[in-house]
Amino acid sequence: MPLPPDANAPKDFDFIIGEWLVKHKRLNARLAGCTAWTEFEGRTSTMKILGGFGNLEDNLLHFPEGAFRAAAMRSYDPTSGTWSIWWLDGRNPTALDTPVVGRFSDHVGLFFADDFLDGQPIKVRFIWTARPGAHPRWEQAFSSDQGKTWETNWEMEFIPAGRGER
Repeated sequence: MPLPPDANAPKDFDFIIGEWLVKHKRLNARLAGCTAWTEFEGRTSTMKILGGFGNLEDNLLHFPEGAFRAAAMRSYDPTSGTWSIWWLDGRNPTALDTPVVGRFSDHVGLFFADDFLDGQPIKVRFIWTARPGAHPRWEQAFSSDQGKTWETNWEMEFIPAGRGER
């Protein structure tokens, strides 16, 4: 039984609530000059939490080497007007990734974090695109030069489940 939403809850991520088929495209090696990508499918289910000031996304990813589960948790800070997004990989269930933080403008959300890749400092960028009438899209990019240049390493397209599209 879902709890009632808060009337003041933000609507930024309402586009992703529900059940989705996901088309993934992931760069085979990150920040290594790689140009080869692997494509695979997955499923996701997202529901509101915290009265609408957050949401929880349950993922099933069908990598070529085998399926695994993951979760994304998002929460909104009304004081700063920003969202934070955490990722929990089921293959390492005791560690949340460093959260990316950002906001939406004109149906595009930009989120950033400072993190590490193979012991080296990097910047992480998520871009959520939620244009009315189009499938939601997400991409992740890394930068090893403090954000001067970005390498996109993962893209996802979300297709509503149950509509027969693949």
